[in-house]
Amino acid sequence: MFAVINDSALDQLFRSARTHSAWLNRSVDPALLQSIFDLMIMAPTSVNCSPLRIVYLVSPDAKSRLKPHLDAGNLDKTMTAPVTAILAQDMEFYKHLPVLFPHTDAKAWFEGNQTLINSTATRNATLQGGYFIMAARAMGLDCGPMSGFDNAGVDAEFFAGTPVKSNFLCNLGYGDPSKLYPRSPRFSFADICTVL
Repeated sequence: MFAVINDSALDQLFRSARTHSAWLNRSVDPALLQSIFDLMIMAPTSVNCSPLRIVYLVSPDAKSRLKPHLDAGNLDKTMTAPVTAILAQDMEFYKHLPVLFPHTDAKAWFEGNQTLINSTATRNATLQGGYFIMAARAMGLDCGPMSGFDNAGVDAEFFAGTPVKSNFLCNLGYGDPSKLYPRSPRFSFADICTVL
């Protein structure tokens, strides 16, 4: 059993954490990218399928390859972020199940069932993406997750000839708190929850 984490940790992960669009001129230690992975990889996924694939864009050359595929509203925030992660899913994740889920032939459940492959890859990679954001926050980084890009263009640029498809982007760095807007409203418990 674990104890409830303290308020400072809850603030860092949830209550004070914000989606950032403006960044301080401060680089991200490359070791943090490994640390984020080490935490994110512990996320639960169906039959341990772990379909998430990550491409970290750090260099100006790598960022320039992404730039033509961004919506106009996402250009500045992405080009100025110290790191942009492309969070994607391997549509042939099931080929790894003999290693990742060795106690039964789960690979056979997916072969030839594209509908199941699609829903499993997208759902589980997105779940891992949520853990990715929380891991980055736990490592002291701010995040700017976003859609607003040409998935087909990104796939052609970064994943050509592979079964990997982009899901969403996440800028990483140290956000400029002076550029934040007031937090948008949230639902109350009573608005969206039912206890039966």
